[in-house]
Amino acid sequence: MTDAALPTDKAAFRLGLETRLKKRYAQERRFRLYGQLAIVFALGFLALLVGRIGLQGYSTFIDYEVTQTIYVDPAKVDAADIGGANFDLLVADQMLAKLGEKDDEFGEASGKMMDIISNDFGFQLLKMIKADPSLIGKRVTLTGPVKADAALYYKGELKRSTPQDERKLDDRQLAWLDKMQASGAVTKGFNLGFLTKSDSTEPEQAGVLGAVVGSAMMLLVTAVLAVPIGVLAATYLEEFAPKTRWTDLIEVNINNLAAVPSIVYGLLGLAVFINWLHVPRSSPLVGGLVLALMALPTVIIATRSALKAVPPSIREAALGVGASRTQTVFHHVLPLAMPGVMTGAILSLAHALGETAPLLMIGMISFVPGVPEGFTGAATVLPVQVFIWENASERAFHERTAAAILVLLAFMIVMNLAAILLRRRFERRW
Repeated sequence: MTDAALPTDKAAFRLGLETRLKKRYAQERRFRLYGQLAIVFALGFLALLVGRIGLQGYSTFIDYEVTQTIYVDPAKVDAADIGGANFDLLVADQMLAKLGEKDDEFGEASGKMMDIISNDFGFQLLKMIKADPSLIGKRVTLTGPVKADAALYYKGELKRSTPQDERKLDDRQLAWLDKMQASGAVTKGFNLGFLTKSDSTEPEQAGVLGAVVGSAMMLLVTAVLAVPIGVLAATYLEEFAPKTRWTDLIEVNINNLAAVPSIVYGLLGLAVFINWLHVPRSSPLVGGLVLALMALPTVIIATRSALKAVPPSIREAALGVGASRTQTVFHHVLPLAMPGVMTGAILSLAHALGETAPLLMIGMISFVPGVPEGFTGAATVLPVQVFIWENASERAFHERTAAAILVLLAFMIVMNLAAILLRRRFERRW
């Protein structure tokens, strides 16, 4: 046998080689370009998503408040029956008087004034007088938000140029708002109440505190159940379980469970936890149980991957110096795998935080005006709060929907950042 004959024409050989190299370099450049275009495309969609939500929701954090001094008229507030007084009407009449307006015979002007100032004024006044009845006959200074539609007018989202029959506030109400702003009674500031109040039927009084607390309580239940069980199950399957058909079947089913639609877990939770075990509906406990079932496969898979990444030499060295199998796993292998375990656990919890479908199946769509009183009390969570507000008829709730999404995204970014920092802090390179 002889070697294949090389081309006799060196110039032609060199030309062919240069042509092939040019093609290969061109292919590499195209591949890099496609990768860069894909990254730019993804970042563009992310910027579009966050920008759209931010533009719609940032105005929620702008608040317009009215400060007025109200005379608690003894003729309208009976000390023996404080709760029977109409404090909303009392506030509205005095605000009309300060604008140089008078109520008509049928109370139409007072009704229109109550449509532009929040009933929070009446609640504040009632609370103050109940706490100190001696305020009757005196003047008190109140500060509260304007109604949501009035705030939309100040923000420029409700325009005077719109025909009167196509907007909720008529020309007379808009004129009152202009007078109040010109007199300095209306001030613009940061809407801290959105972060410190819970849900309400009035958009200007609605906040996300109850949903944030409910989400935190639910995630606590999920973490307490899913993380220890998932880590122990993964450790047994990876380090102790014999490799048989049964363990192979279990592994396949765990991988399949990670891909099951989340609403199926909601149906399972409805059947098992609510109908059979009678766990209170719409509570952080039942929500955490359902999400723990959903997060468990992900925790197991992530933990097994972290255990596999530990070099076999660690196990061999520990066994070689006389450590038992259990000591080797729990004293050496698992601590070294802990960065990956923690990362997988936090990411699975972050994924569970954004789930809505399984929570709707277990009744967490109910209106909850306050902060959850306990793990078995009624609660709502951020994704469900977003769903409820987006389906509300009030226009002002839609901007609060976007603001709640921003809070949810901030919650998830913090969790993902924690996963990255923990991994970098404890990661070891082999």
